[in-house]
Amino acid sequence: MRTLTSMLVGGMLFVIAACGNNATERAATGGLGGAVVGGPAGAVVGGTVGAATAE
Repeated sequence: MRTLTSMLVGGMLFVIAACGNNATERAATGGLGGAVVGGPAGAVVGGTVGAATAE
């Protein structure tokens, strides 16, 4: 059960990371989503994924 929850929350991180009109906004929302899911390490990963997503 714990693994399934982790996978679902991780998937939501990628959805949240793509929100925003430009790279700065996507990095910010990705960082916030990552921080909620995985703490400081999640914030770094979320910000990186958010900045790297293209529209």
